[in-house]
Amino acid sequence: MSGFFESRRVVVTGGAGFLGSYVTDGLRRRGCRDILVPKIEDYDLVDKADIVRMYEDMRPDVVIHLAAVVGGIGANREHPGEFFYKNLMMGVQLIEQGRLRGIEKFVAIGTICAYPKFTPVPFKEQSLWDGYPEETNAPYGLAKKMLLVQSQAYRQEYGFNSIFLLPVNLYGPGDNFDPSSSHVIPALIKKCVDAIDAGDDYIECWGTGKVSREFIYAGDAAEGIVLATERYNGAEPVNIGAGFEITIKELVEKIAELTGFTGEIRWDSSQPDGQPRRRLDVSRAKEYFGFEAKTSFDEGLKATIDWYVKRRRASRTKV
Repeated sequence: MSGFFESRRVVVTGGAGFLGSYVTDGLRRRGCRDILVPKIEDYDLVDKADIVRMYEDMRPDVVIHLAAVVGGIGANREHPGEFFYKNLMMGVQLIEQGRLRGIEKFVAIGTICAYPKFTPVPFKEQSLWDGYPEETNAPYGLAKKMLLVQSQAYRQEYGFNSIFLLPVNLYGPGDNFDPSSSHVIPALIKKCVDAIDAGDDYIECWGTGKVSREFIYAGDAAEGIVLATERYNGAEPVNIGAGFEITIKELVEKIAELTGFTGEIRWDSSQPDGQPRRRLDVSRAKEYFGFEAKTSFDEGLKATIDWYVKRRRASRTKV
């Protein structure tokens, strides 16, 4: 505990969301007394006037920008324009208004989707500009990657301290289980639990199952973000990950086992797989600010499944 956060006012955009709840918890544990979360009902962070008003109302020393319009492959394919525009405008204007107000630090959260489609594994930060992102989520990935360009340009011209972090796919208790916008782990957990409850003897999954992904427990990702906020003040982008990969086929089988689903797994190969492989080189985060993921994948999956099943039962009890 360095005391870094004790005297600083920290705005966490998206602080009421999935990752945001873990980040705000991490800040509290480090003694941060002034954690400010701009709620969407009060501030539209796509709108410049609302951003200006937020800065005037909250007067932050540090901004951690987690807010984003996100979703899985289906949502990205359905809303590429919305995902590009809203994510770009939020980030660009928050950084610009932060610079104009002379805030001490801005923490920009990027995305694994910013990497080129055929990035050599493990993904090193130096590979970010070696090609175009995977097509289904390129608009989102590129909008986020522009915040790296802006951060580096503002550091060079204005001496503005903006850092850029690249978290891999998140999961954990509190995740989004809405099938229209959820990512792969909550979507698969819901499929398996729904099938068990309905007595179905199969589930259907997108793609071929051959592609691989890396996942990080949301509590671990939050720890990485908080550590970087406290300790890292450089221009280079930094991966936040767990440093492993698992094929989607293996993932489905693991989730089926942990949920108790014993039926058939069918693959709809007419649907896209997305990027062929994902696994991050996580050495820079360890070197620059001492971050390593701690939660084992099985442990994290069990906690996520337990949380979802309990929440599902509780909602049924209320009906």
